[in-house]
Amino acid sequence: MTSPVTHSIPGSHSKVRIVIADDQSVVRFGVKSMLGREEDFLIVGEAEDGEATLAQTSKLQPDILLLDIQMPRSSGPGTIQEVVQESPGVRIILFTGAITPSQSLEALEIGARGIVEKTTMVEDLALAIRTVQAGDYWFHGEPFSNIIQAETVLGRDVEDPKPPAYGLTSRELSAIQCISEGCSNRDIAQQLLISQETVKRHLSNIFDKTGVSTRLELALFAIARHLVVVEAA
Repeated sequence: MTSPVTHSIPGSHSKVRIVIADDQSVVRFGVKSMLGREEDFLIVGEAEDGEATLAQTSKLQPDILLLDIQMPRSSGPGTIQEVVQESPGVRIILFTGAITPSQSLEALEIGARGIVEKTTMVEDLALAIRTVQAGDYWFHGEPFSNIIQAETVLGRDVEDPKPPAYGLTSRELSAIQCISEGCSNRDIAQQLLISQETVKRHLSNIFDKTGVSTRLELALFAIARHLVVVEAA
């Protein structure tokens, strides 16, 4: 777990550009007033429903989207997925009155980088924004340096979570199992009876679907989500 980020991003002189999406105008006004006191923040837009959120995010490409998950014309998870797909550079922080552990875990898995409950807005919001802007995650009022740490904490409160498939094919899952066992591309090719070029294509697709960039990250990702069978030592 990382230490809280309490200052602007080192080496950056530009302000953190923020869009606020909440169906209650009084909430948007309150958030703007509070964040407006921070010298490194700039509110560039606001939205009152799901459609406006997608339009504002696409047009403005903010650094941070503060998103209420319960708004008109919005499915919550659907809005997160659309923003991630259409504007991958935008980091999403859910801003909500109440959320269950399973909803928190789902939001993390589909692309949210943080959750701030409105009851802790004064204490947490600015710190959460700086933490997420710096590349970390913010859940349960704490910063996390990577998705595995955050999922581990969130997963403790979820009974029997069903592991998501991430769009992985059975062949890709087999390749991931091999990687978790320390296999090379040549080993994978021999076990799956395919060429090494095909293995490389599978790995490229796997990295795209899971969002990881190295074999070690992939192995940790798969183990944390129960995508592979781990033999007891």
